[in-house]
Amino acid sequence: MEGKHDWPKGLSKPALRALAGAGIERLDQLADWTAGDVLKLHGMGRKGIDTLEQALAEKGLSFK
Repeated sequence: MEGKHDWPKGLSKPALRALAGAGIERLDQLADWTAGDVLKLHGMGRKGIDTLEQALAEKGLSFK
C-alpha cells in the first residue's frame, strides 16, 4: 500500500471517503467489486459510479 491514488477527477469527497472506508485504495481494486456493491457504500452515488466506470474503461477494466 503505497498510498498512490489514481482516482478520476470529479469524484466527490463523500465518494472518496466511501472507497477508503471499504479499504479500496486504487482504481484497479474495483474490478473485484460489482457496481451495485460499490453503490451501496455510504457516500457513493450514481454519478460516482458513472465516473468510476468511465475511468475503469479507460484502463481496460470494469466492475465485476
